Amino acid sequence: MKITKKLLSNVLFYGVIIFLFTPYGKGARAKLIQGVSFAKSFVMPSKAIDISERQKTSSLSLSLKAIHTGEDFDLNDKKGNVILINYWATWCPPCIGEMPSLQNLYNDYKDKVTFVFLTSDKKEKVTKFYNDNNYNLPTYNMISIPSAEINTRSLPTTFIIDKNGKIAYKDTGASNWNSASVRNMLDDLIKE
Repeated sequence: MKITKKLLSNVLFYGVIIFLFTPYGKGARAKLIQGVSFAKSFVMPSKAIDISERQKTSSLSLSLKAIHTGEDFDLNDKKGNVILINYWATWCPPCIGEMPSLQNLYNDYKDKVTFVFLTSDKKEKVTKFYNDNNYNLPTYNMISIPSAEINTRSLPTTFIIDKNGKIAYKDTGASNWNSASVRNMLDDLIKE
């Protein structure tokens, strides 16, 4: 079989379609996005918003149901703590790409920061995803609607709320959450 330009062009075209638009390319897309997010952390280091410029949330009251335990939880109960809220989904390649760095950050900061991973995925899907990847992140489904300041439809989106209930940091898109700059930011917010 002779390889022609047309055959090569067709193979490349269908390869790109499979990579971009089917589940077969999801893992490769996640790895590519993970690489980009690590590069992003070197170009744009994470730094908290200056205290005087932070936006106060109108309410931290957000009713949640824990995926793994089924227990109800209200975010307002954690007021006075630094809170990291991450919106994600199992089908979202950028979310998948940043999950290893979030798990590493959680492992080291789970006793100092309240982590809240929000998804609309069902328990079975999240449990399988976590088991397949050896994750143990505190994950919730929303029962109520969050205040406008911390509500989003973009995945992934992460908010870091300071002890006074103000937004200290917001990031949309995959990021390296296990970077020195994020750890320094969290350490500073914990000390405030």
